[in-house]
Amino acid sequence: MKISACIVSYGGADEVIRAAESVLRHTAAPLTLYLVDNASPDGAGETLAAHPWPENVTVLRLPENLGFGAGHNKVLPLLDSDYHFVLNPDIFVESDVLGGLCGWLEEHPEAVMATPRLTFPDGHEQVLPKRKPGVLGLAARQGVPGLKRFGDHYAMLDEDLSRPTPIEFCTGSFFCMRTAVFKAIGGFDEKYFMYVEDADITQKARQKGLVYYLPQFTACHAWHRAPQKSLKPFLQQLKSMGRYFCKWGFRL
Repeated sequence: MKISACIVSYGGADEVIRAAESVLRHTAAPLTLYLVDNASPDGAGETLAAHPWPENVTVLRLPENLGFGAGHNKVLPLLDSDYHFVLNPDIFVESDVLGGLCGWLEEHPEAVMATPRLTFPDGHEQVLPKRKPGVLGLAARQGVPGLKRFGDHYAMLDEDLSRPTPIEFCTGSFFCMRTAVFKAIGGFDEKYFMYVEDADITQKARQKGLVYYLPQFTACHAWHRAPQKSLKPFLQQLKSMGRYFCKWGFRL
């Protein structure tokens, strides 16, 4: 079983190195790790390229910031693995989560994509498995008052998530997909510069098989929520939501 993984960075080389080294340290199966830098203005690309990585790590420095999905797609022609991971720079593992997810997928051929349980650095659980996006659920997640029940339904809080569960929206911060499927669907839709591209790729994957949340495997995710901190990322998220609904259908 061969595994590949990709981390796309835009600044913050130290965080990328920490994430990459944790994955390298704890993954037992043969692993090829790609670090793609999206023309970071802080020199992260140069730092990553100069780092003393083992031979199974490849650093790609892009001449411009192409966005999250397009950055990950740069490794598509290079992949020669059975399973491929999309990882955020702010993740950290303390066990063989990658091998565990792949092993579970090996035993469940009906599944094509999976994500583990993710926690904040303080150990609190993150609410990341979701149903297909709808306007009211997304608005509730952005803090619009009076929509709690829609937000809870969207976040599957009315489901028993203590066991493997099929989901309709898999987070882009940490997921595994069969490499053959990742290639067959063309990776991410590059017309999303950032945000909601994970909802989109989940829908494409679901056309090939089931997508699962697997709480028996756990990783840490710092979860830097930029859309709630400044206007520009929030507007970018609204643009991406518009593209998603035009592509997959509008729903409340």
